[in-house]
Amino acid sequence: ELHNEMVAAMKAKDKVRLSIVRQVMGEVKNLEVNERRDATEEDVNTMIKRLIKQTTETLEMSRKAGNNQERTDTLTQQVEILESLLPEQLSGDALIELIEKTIAEVGAATRKDMGRVMGALNKATGGNFDKAAAAKEVGARLA
Repeated sequence: ELHNEMVAAMKAKDKVRLSIVRQVMGEVKNLEVNERRDATEEDVNTMIKRLIKQTTETLEMSRKAGNNQERTDTLTQQVEILESLLPEQLSGDALIELIEKTIAEVGAATRKDMGRVMGALNKATGGNFDKAAAAKEVGARLA
């Protein structure tokens, strides 16, 4: 999928997309070489999330400096591209429904059980959910 994304970026002459996809592919290759195994989809998603975090931090520093608008625009574009490579995050009604189901399954009653509920949500979705919204919702549902 990443290879197809790279080819499409080359054909479209989209330098920003091409560079970010190549960066992700390089990270995947490093993992495969260093750990002597094929990268799983979960590995790739974890790498993309790490790159999003790093790029976002750089973007924030660039915004604070405020001296290079072109760089800030490029970083913003890179974050959007990286986010588009991730599977869609669970949010809204679907997330609330899963939270209610998970609370019932775990048997959570108090705020002390919040960690178990969040852990179960993480496992059920592979970490693909809006954690801040989920924590707020779980906290509201537990006494």
